[in-house]
Amino acid sequence: MSSSNPLRDPRDRRLPRIAGPSGLVIFGVTGDLSRKKLMPAIYDLANRGLLPPGFSLVGFARRDWENEDFAQVVHDAVKEHARTPFREEVWQQLAEGFRFVPGVFDDDDAFVQLRATIEELDKARGTGGNFAFYLSVPPKFFPTVVQQLKKHGLSHGQGDSWRRAVIEKPFGHDLKSAQDLNQVVHEVFRPSDVFRIDHYLGKETVQNILALRFANTMFEPIWNRSYVDHVQITMAEDIGIGGRAGYYDGIGAARDVIQNHLLQLLALTAMEEPASFDASSLVTEKLKALRAVKLPKDLGKHTVRAQYATGWQGGEEVHGYLEEEGIDPHSKTDTYAAIKLEIDNRRWAGVPFYLRTGKRLGRRVTEIAVVFQRAPHSPFDATDTQELGQNALVIRVQPDEGVTIRFGSKVPGTSMEIRDVTMDFQYGESFTESSPEAYERLLLDVLLGEANLFPRHEEVEQSWRILDPIEEYWDQHGRPEQYTSGTWGPKAADEMLARDGRSWRRP
Repeated sequence: MSSSNPLRDPRDRRLPRIAGPSGLVIFGVTGDLSRKKLMPAIYDLANRGLLPPGFSLVGFARRDWENEDFAQVVHDAVKEHARTPFREEVWQQLAEGFRFVPGVFDDDDAFVQLRATIEELDKARGTGGNFAFYLSVPPKFFPTVVQQLKKHGLSHGQGDSWRRAVIEKPFGHDLKSAQDLNQVVHEVFRPSDVFRIDHYLGKETVQNILALRFANTMFEPIWNRSYVDHVQITMAEDIGIGGRAGYYDGIGAARDVIQNHLLQLLALTAMEEPASFDASSLVTEKLKALRAVKLPKDLGKHTVRAQYATGWQGGEEVHGYLEEEGIDPHSKTDTYAAIKLEIDNRRWAGVPFYLRTGKRLGRRVTEIAVVFQRAPHSPFDATDTQELGQNALVIRVQPDEGVTIRFGSKVPGTSMEIRDVTMDFQYGESFTESSPEAYERLLLDVLLGEANLFPRHEEVEQSWRILDPIEEYWDQHGRPEQYTSGTWGPKAADEMLARDGRSWRRP
């Protein structure tokens, strides 16, 4: 059954696409992600009129709840975290489609009940047999859950109806585990029905990288080795590990952030123009860029890892990583990682890409800085231009989403003095429409079957191929350096760039 509107002109872009009849099952529905992100996103989509009238949400978890208890939990989460105002009539219609199935993942009876619940919703709400299964659970449970879905006949719909699996990172902890995981999931779901969520790709600013590059003529001609000196991609957090010791220790910053978010940002920044904006064209170009990534010969000189030590942040004294509750005092897990990569192709040969991420740094910020070469000849006196840095185009992914261009301009006055100035575009000032949360966009895309913002398994595996040798090297060489909480990382990271005659940007 087609859900397109016969009265609507296909050229009319003003109305967003609305999901057809469908429902969502969340495994691990009691977790933080579900409460703070997924439930509010579902409400916000409903509030914006983007969900079908009979949309249904099934929670699966180890709780002794009735449907009403579950509805109350969703209600509280929505009241606290939703982006859009609370409207009773939207809530009432949505809440009629809430169901809760208690059970553990290896409990056959619970899956029998889940199947019965889905069949009941098909009749009561008209979900048409279309369901997405969201695995908001630790990766060790993925195999059990997908096998159970297969065993109980839930992984494939009848006739034209679809079933999709949504998986949260981490997708493995190295190449081998990622391949094993992909194999388990692909035995049950077709690759095109598996949606791996990297919430960064749901952010407006990240999608804007493509708009900025390929919808304008002013950037693409200089987006190459002839004009670009280097690129810095930073994701800094000002918080520590919080209560995530169990998850974080043994994983570390590079596996947690560089392998997925930062390498995806690198791929979008470096890739060639895709033939079109569909999933397979995008993946093709991103993969080419990732396959061309070249590791430095001397990993000791061009990679850095470190751990935050005691310091002052936000006006209070904070513990170092090794003093955090639940962390082994001899842990070698990195809370800061910086690496230098090159891309071995015609566009980027010889241009270094510096990636860094860390916890307890100066402030929370994610940005991509494309730093251009200095002018090949300057007719101005050196004294007139000593305030002048390098031209840069900076894409701020979060917070204060926007784009800044830094260039030299004459200072008013009688002498020819030149100084850096910036031109700033901010989403909040240019558009009245507020940006949807990443999870709103991604959940809607799952229900629509739009895969272009989701990394494919080849990209995940390629990213591990890049990171694995670095992790192996770190494993065999020494310990992480310490850096004071609230600073911008360890000395070694500054030295790594200084050896190349460069320095880190202060975001």
